[in-house]
Amino acid sequence: MRPNTMKARFAAGEPAFGISIMIPSPQLVEMVAGLGFDWVLIDCEHGTISLETVELLVMAAEASGVTPIVRPVSNGAADILQVMDRGAMGVQVPHVTSAEEARAAVAAVKFHPEGSRSLAAGTRAAGYDLACSPAEAIAAANRETLVCVQLEDAAAIENADEILTVDGVDVFFIGPSDLSQSMGHPGDPKAPAVAEAIEATLAKIVAAGRTPGMPASADAVQHVLSRGARYIYTHVPKLLGAAGRSYLAAAKSP
Repeated sequence: MRPNTMKARFAAGEPAFGISIMIPSPQLVEMVAGLGFDWVLIDCEHGTISLETVELLVMAAEASGVTPIVRPVSNGAADILQVMDRGAMGVQVPHVTSAEEARAAVAAVKFHPEGSRSLAAGTRAAGYDLACSPAEAIAAANRETLVCVQLEDAAAIENADEILTVDGVDVFFIGPSDLSQSMGHPGDPKAPAVAEAIEATLAKIVAAGRTPGMPASADAVQHVLSRGARYIYTHVPKLLGAAGRSYLAAAKSP
């Protein structure tokens, strides 16, 4: 497994900027790299991406020099294993609401002695057992794989102090959309109660010496950076929307 440049950035206190892709297109991954982004989020939870396509998108990311992170369809160990065996360098695990679930996410990503991920010979993630020994592949995987847990439920915010004590989690990502729904303000993360919960949780993550994550469009990225977020991404439709509207405004101006 290659060195995970995202983990190196976070260790140095630097941000890493990504784009979420929900569409099964390796070409989009190549474009993300060409634009200069650091990583790509391959979204299986909300997108139309199958396991076979996850593997193709991971290959495109590797060839293009960006880090492939996958959001599995659930926080279940079997779903995490499937994307890790395709060669993902990390996972963004949805709906983690307790320290127990955070520990389970780490265990699903890491091999013994750091976890209990199922070990099989010949997987793509292990270089098909052709590039190095199994022991070397296991050590590299435990060292380089990234674990991001999503705090996107009211219960997760309530349990944040406990979740932040879990070893092996690299990023604590606040998901404003689902959080707004969980707190009774669906689609409105700027509702006072939701906004206050986000700000307070970001502050807790920073105070604990851990790495926060947030999504952010161009008009919000400086704000989340100022609050300590280092794992940051936007969405393909957001970029297309902003660029497309700007283009049409220029094209149709008198």
